[in-house]
Amino acid sequence: MFSLTNMTKVYQRGAEKVFALNHLSLDITRGEYVGIVGPSGSGKSTLMNILGLLDVPTSGSVSIAGQKIEDMNSGRQNALRRKTIGFVFQQFLLIPTMTALQNVMMPLYFAGCPDAKKKAMELLAKVGLEKRLDHLPSQLSGGEMQRTAIARALANDPSVLLADEPTGNLDSKTADDIYTLFGNINREGTTIIMVTHNRDLAETFPRIISIRDGRLERDYKK
Repeated sequence: MFSLTNMTKVYQRGAEKVFALNHLSLDITRGEYVGIVGPSGSGKSTLMNILGLLDVPTSGSVSIAGQKIEDMNSGRQNALRRKTIGFVFQQFLLIPTMTALQNVMMPLYFAGCPDAKKKAMELLAKVGLEKRLDHLPSQLSGGEMQRTAIARALANDPSVLLADEPTGNLDSKTADDIYTLFGNINREGTTIIMVTHNRDLAETFPRIISIRDGRLERDYKK
């Protein structure tokens, strides 16, 4: 699914070069469930941005679904991202003036889906929100908002879900429910890559990738 070879990302800060990622190489195969851990400033967010085609490396090679992103223009990268990747964020990022149903319908509408409402209803039922379709985000609990965000991320049938601290704003019981939902989605074949600061949680994942100072510190598969 992903293949990274000697990938480096450098930011210029005045006269100083900051290596957010430093000759990082790894492969993530289709259907894996991967936790990415590391201290603040380790390069986790930069890695997720590159995997999500929101950023490009300074050097090295990155392939997604067999396609080298350095060989693509921005239009092809955008098309690959829309087709392949769904995003789940800590802050939910729901549109506050839209209902749960409308939030999930939005990417379907822009993708030209002829049955956007029907599919959005099916996705919300999949995440257990079939009775909350007409509720605004302000009328939903934190867990319900994240479930809505997950349904929205699944709207275009992505091969991969990238989740950045998806339970950081939730209590432990609600977080466990969300992790169970991610597990169910993964068992259906979707690759899941999740950034988390919770190492105890990460240890429950089938694979843990630890990053420190932009380098691969540990890559452990159970």
